[in-house]
Amino acid sequence: MPLKIVQNFDSSFTLDPQAQETLFKLLTNENFLAQISHQLQSEKLEFTELLFQPVPYSLTTPKGMPAEFEKYHESDDYVIVNVPPNFMFNAKIFKPSRLCAIYRKIR
Repeated sequence: MPLKIVQNFDSSFTLDPQAQETLFKLLTNENFLAQISHQLQSEKLEFTELLFQPVPYSLTTPKGMPAEFEKYHESDDYVIVNVPPNFMFNAKIFKPSRLCAIYRKIR
């Protein structure tokens, strides 16, 4: 089965303000931040309030993310985390079905 390369993918989305508020609370929960910090062996993290929808591989998006977010992927000062599915469900976010959150490492 050959790979199908997607030429264009609309990664834009808008979150309901209530859903966004709930999601941001979950993403900034101390236990969640401690869990990520522990895995990264980093002292502290700060949520940048930047979210993006993962995109299919294409010639313009080789990292699976919108091009404007690639600078965070390439930086050692940031970490990109998949938003856990239960967070999406608790915030009542069903479209998009997947999101990634960007955190800044505090050294």
